[in-house]
Amino acid sequence: MEKKNIDWASLGFKYIETDKRYVSYCKDGTWDDGAMVDDANVSINESAGVLQYSQTCFEGLKAYTTVDGRVVTFRPDLNAQRMYETAERLLMPPFPIERFIDALDQLVQANLAYVPPYGTGATLYIRPFLFGSGPVIGVAPAPEYTFRMFSTPVGPYFKGGVRPLK
Repeated sequence: MEKKNIDWASLGFKYIETDKRYVSYCKDGTWDDGAMVDDANVSINESAGVLQYSQTCFEGLKAYTTVDGRVVTFRPDLNAQRMYETAERLLMPPFPIERFIDALDQLVQANLAYVPPYGTGATLYIRPFLFGSGPVIGVAPAPEYTFRMFSTPVGPYFKGGVRPLK
């Protein structure tokens, strides 16, 4: 797959929209099949659980190209497990670990053109997040949830390395 025309060495840690993202919805405690979608926008009710009671969690991981040209992620099973446990603590239906890994694989494959070449110092940052998307006004878990996973090519978080404060 041909890479996008991006100045990989000059990337900062900022959002650049990619072609696809993964979305799945949960209603009555059951997750739908999920799908890759084009639309980067999220539409929710003004009374969504995430807006009223901050019912949300997220993870972050990276995909990168190895010296031999393979595209890999670093221990995504641990990100999936951590998100699962966080969702349980927040009384949200956890997104299944095996589905998280499958969604990640689909997302990276769909956005291979955005995975930076080896040696550029850039990576494909992946942000999975889960939030209460159903309307709720009383103090209670939301009645519906949305799991999304998107990606964006990024450079180092701290350009030029970490500079500690004195």
